[in-house]
Amino acid sequence: MSRVLVPSTSPYAAKLGFSRAVKVGNFISVGGTAPIDDNGNTVGINDPALRTRQCIKTIELALKEGGATLNDVVRTRMLLTNIEHWKEVAEVRGEFFKDILPVDTVMEVSKFINPEWLIEIEVDAVVQP
Repeated sequence: MSRVLVPSTSPYAAKLGFSRAVKVGNFISVGGTAPIDDNGNTVGINDPALRTRQCIKTIELALKEGGATLNDVVRTRMLLTNIEHWKEVAEVRGEFFKDILPVDTVMEVSKFINPEWLIEIEVDAVVQP
C-alpha cells in the first residue's frame, strides 16, 4: 500500500519531523493544524472565528494535495485553549461541514507550542475508491 506525505508549511515541521497530512490507501489523516499562513505567521490574533477559518482552509489544501476534499472528511477534532470559544468555532466549522456531517470532538487543552494559537484542528478523511 502506498504512503503519500503532504508537507507542512509550519515552522515546526522540520524540528518535530511531521507532515501536514499522510495518505495510506484511501485513508488520509491531517495532523494538528494551527492558524498560520504559508509564512508561519499566526492569523487572526484574538479572533477565534478567523483562526478556525484559516485552519480549515489549510486542511482543505492538504486534503486536495492528498487527493481528497472536505467532502471526504469523516472526523474532525477541535482543540481549543479556551472552551468558551466553542460557539464561534462551531459556527465556522458548520459553514464548511453542515452538509458533510463528519463526527466531531471539541476539547480544551492547556496550550500549544506557540502561545498565540487559540485553536488547532485535526481531520481524518476516507476517499472512496
